[in-house]
Parts: sequence; C-alpha cells; structure tokens
Amino acid sequence: MPVASSHPQQAERLAALYAYEILETEREREFDEIVQLAAATCGTAISVINFIDAERQWFKAETGLGVRETPLATSLCSHVILEDEFVEINDTLLDPRMSDNPLCCGDAGLRFYAGALLKTADGLPLGTLCVLDNQPKELTPLQRDTIRVLASQVMAQLDLRKTLKDAEMLRKEVDHRVKNSLQSLSSLVRLAGREAKAEETTEALATIGSRIDAVAMLHQELYRTDAGHIIELGRYIKNLMSHFRQIIPDNVTLNCQTIDTKVTSNEAVAVGTLINEFVANAVKHAFPDNRPGQIDVVVTRNADDRRIRVNCRDNGVGLSENVDISSGGLGMQIAAVISAELDAKLDVDTKVSGLDVTFEFKSTISE
Repeated sequence: MPVASSHPQQAERLAALYAYEILETEREREFDEIVQLAAATCGTAISVINFIDAERQWFKAETGLGVRETPLATSLCSHVILEDEFVEINDTLLDPRMSDNPLCCGDAGLRFYAGALLKTADGLPLGTLCVLDNQPKELTPLQRDTIRVLASQVMAQLDLRKTLKDAEMLRKEVDHRVKNSLQSLSSLVRLAGREAKAEETTEALATIGSRIDAVAMLHQELYRTDAGHIIELGRYIKNLMSHFRQIIPDNVTLNCQTIDTKVTSNEAVAVGTLINEFVANAVKHAFPDNRPGQIDVVVTRNADDRRIRVNCRDNGVGLSENVDISSGGLGMQIAAVISAELDAKLDVDTKVSGLDVTFEFKSTISE
C-alpha cells in the first residue's frame, strides 16, 4: 500500500495548521451541519472535515464514520492534499494509490471519494472537506460546486476565529502596555509632586495626576466593554467612586448617585477629570483637623435635550468670602478649561455651606 509523501512545504503547512488551534477541539454544531449537508447533497454515506497532522488524520466533524481520527498510513486525504483543489475518485479500487488500502478493500470498503482542499490564504493545504461512499459513483456539477462552497465556508469560519483570537491577543498586549505606561507616568508625577517646593507646582502636578487617573479608569472601561469610543458614564463614574473610597480618609464619606447613559470617551475623560479634581480638593481643603464631612456626586440627564448634569458638592468649610471665582485656584482653572472643551455650563454656588459645583453639557450621543 503506497503511503503519501510529505507535502513539499510540510513544516510551513503544519505550523499554519497549529496556528488555527483547531486540533483536539470539541465537536461544534456549525461544522457538524456542514458535513451533514455535504453527505445529503451528494447522496453519500460519509462526510468529514479532516485535518492532516504529522502522524494522523483528525476529524473536526464527521457523519457516518464514528471516529475522530485515523492513522496517516491509511488516509485517503493525505494523498489528496498533494494534488488539485478538488479531487474526485469514482472507484478507489481502480486508483493505484488506494487499491490495496484496507479502508477501501472488502464488501464495506470505501469505494468512492470526492473532496475539496481546506487551504490557507497562502495556499497551504490543511486538510479536506470530503464525501465518501461504499459504492462507486460520480457527482454532478452541482454536487461538486456544493463541496467547494462548503469547504470555503469551513475556511471562512477558521479564518474568522483566528483573526478574532489574534486581535484579542493584540488587545491584551496593548492593554498591558498602556496600563504599565499610565502607572509609570502616574508614579513619576506623584514623585515629582512630593519633591516640588512651590505650592503652585504641587497643585499643578496633582491635577495632572488626577487627569492620568481619569484616563486610566477610562482605559479600563474601554477594555472591559470593547464598545469603541462609547462609554457607559454611570458605570465609569461608579468605578471612579470605588477608586476614591480606597484612598480618602476615614473622616470623609463619599456618596454617588448616577444614571446609565452613554457618552463619548472624550466626554467621559472630561467628566472624570472634573470629579477627580473636586474630590481631591475637597479631601485636601474642605475638612481641616479631621472634621467629619461628606462629598456627594450626582449625575442626571435631561431626556428632552440630552443635557447631562454633573453636580459635585461637599459640606466642608467652603470658600472664603473674598475668593474671586473667576480667577480662582488651579482647580477652578482646570474646570473652566474642561467647560470650554465641551461647550459646557459651569456654575459654582458659594452661598451654601461647603462648596457646590455644577457642570452641564450636551452629549453628542443620542439615546
């Protein structure tokens, strides 16, 4: 019995096969339906989706065969992958490659074979989609075309899965690098802030750190949801609040009321930076001598005009009476810049106890 020669690009072919990570996977309905359709269309007892490994023939799907793999020595498809894209053998006993193959001999032997190659975009054959029967036969042109089309669908499935898997691996690598970069940058900013001599420099670096934190949280949200540049603002803010609760002192209570609404990533960063800045300043200035206090963050949305309202307030010592809001500290300057970025309306209420800041803007995302 002649054994098929190795493919001339055997090493590259096997590497391509293993890259699909299809071997040893469980049976799946999508592939089972393909072999069932192929057998029914061609009127054959058997149909398989097979892959030619180094020492065996492994079946991803089969109907009428009852096994998941066979030795390469008796494989009909190991011969076929060396030939044209489509091979039809009307009577295997008349073919010198298969006439003495144990699978073809005897009353129940495989007497008919037809298969189309499963090959990569580079032309490397991985296996075949084939139909087999116990009687010699000849396919019609429509049946041959059906096998070719179904083989193309098998490869389309495999290519799609591989592309998605490769994209996920790249995404994880990018996520890892971005997180490391943001963490390193945040650490450098905080270190510089501790060593800074001028109060204005310290405040500026603290604000930059807040911005980095907001971007880091945004990146985490984007990675988890995979929703492109669209962010679920309510969930994003809740994550920010969870982060703050881990670092604020025990004498300060942080409350949050928000809604589920979608915004762009740019809008989310602006809102996150504003909240970051307010909370950081409130913790630093609003509750001297460890006096107990409360910080509230409330987010609402007007259904009629899509305007989102972010209200941050505390019940701390508030601003001194002679403070000029229009030329306030760096925190207020940052808030003013964010307002300009989003064409937002910024209100600061100093008449209440503590501080009350409202930031209102019209989202570009319609719901």
